[in-house]
Amino acid sequence: MDDVEKTERAVDVADFYFQMRNMTVGYHGSPLIRDINIGINKGEIITLIGPNGSGKSTILKSITRQLRMIGGEVYFEDRNLREMSYRELAARMAVVLTERVKTELMTCHDIVASGRYPYTGRLGILSERDEEKIEESLRAVNAKELGNCDFNVISDGQRQRVLLARAICQEPDVMILDEPTSFLDIRHKLELLAVLERMAKRENITVIMSLHEIDLAQKVSDKILCVKGETISHYGMPEEIFKEEIIRDLYEIDNGFYDPCFGSIELPRPEGEPKVLVISSGGTGIPVYRRLRKEGVPFAAGILYRNDVDYQLASLLASRVIAEEPFQEIGDTAYQLAMDTVYKCDRVINAGIRIGTCNRRVEEILEAARKAGKLTRLPESV
Repeated sequence: MDDVEKTERAVDVADFYFQMRNMTVGYHGSPLIRDINIGINKGEIITLIGPNGSGKSTILKSITRQLRMIGGEVYFEDRNLREMSYRELAARMAVVLTERVKTELMTCHDIVASGRYPYTGRLGILSERDEEKIEESLRAVNAKELGNCDFNVISDGQRQRVLLARAICQEPDVMILDEPTSFLDIRHKLELLAVLERMAKRENITVIMSLHEIDLAQKVSDKILCVKGETISHYGMPEEIFKEEIIRDLYEIDNGFYDPCFGSIELPRPEGEPKVLVISSGGTGIPVYRRLRKEGVPFAAGILYRNDVDYQLASLLASRVIAEEPFQEIGDTAYQLAMDTVYKCDRVINAGIRIGTCNRRVEEILEAARKAGKLTRLPESV
């Protein structure tokens, strides 16, 4: 990130609800990530992504003042975070980090209740309203049945839900979460993210978190912060960030592919001349492509229109893609290449294709494969 862009970023964040200005973070005075200039609107969900050890947790710990910033400032509305008392910060910012919470003889209800302490008096006596908020928070994460359980004996996934309930119980303006979906099965991952999304959109709470599941980050986030090396490599809306080349560079992927269309990671394609031609459309080829890749069979795919959902995955997994421009009749070049592939390969799989006016020449390709004794439909083994 050059000096001009840094300056522009610093100017851009001037009117945001939550801001990081020239923020530099690290350990023991040694910088890890420099010159972070980010502006966040109220009610947005911001997700940090990047490889392990890149500094995502360091940024979050610096925001929450668990680590001393090496340089720069963080502003919460118009106030410098350094100037806020810990009690005031606790009332406005909820934090869920990955470190294990050490407790002695505390129930899950007790853990969630600790989220109310910024609002209680010095004696920490819970009011009737406090108890209601505790129950509401446990219900919000489907953990009401855990209230009387010893926090130390429940599962890691249940602990994560209880800690989220504590953060909700705090009624914060900003919520900071470090890998909140760790230890959760897919149902509870979706449940947790739905809760965060509801809090952001309905209650206008700003959420800043890190996630390893980039497919979920793509779907739930308003903005994505890419953490790599000594600087922030990219910051923007999901549609700007989740591109094959950006994700490949961020994670240094050299043993597979990132598919931005499906938000999935794909293993490397089989190498070699195609042994199979897959004819499909509208998604019918996708399970066949993945099955052939899994069995190590190099294959060709076509004739596919470039706006067909099959085309996106075929371009990553097939050793050859025979394509045509959208809404055009199949031209001679694509047609001849498909015919040549029929005669050179061992088998042609009709994965299910709908024939219309534009692609009617596919019927001739299928007929040629049938006459050659190569046509089959989704065999049990490929």
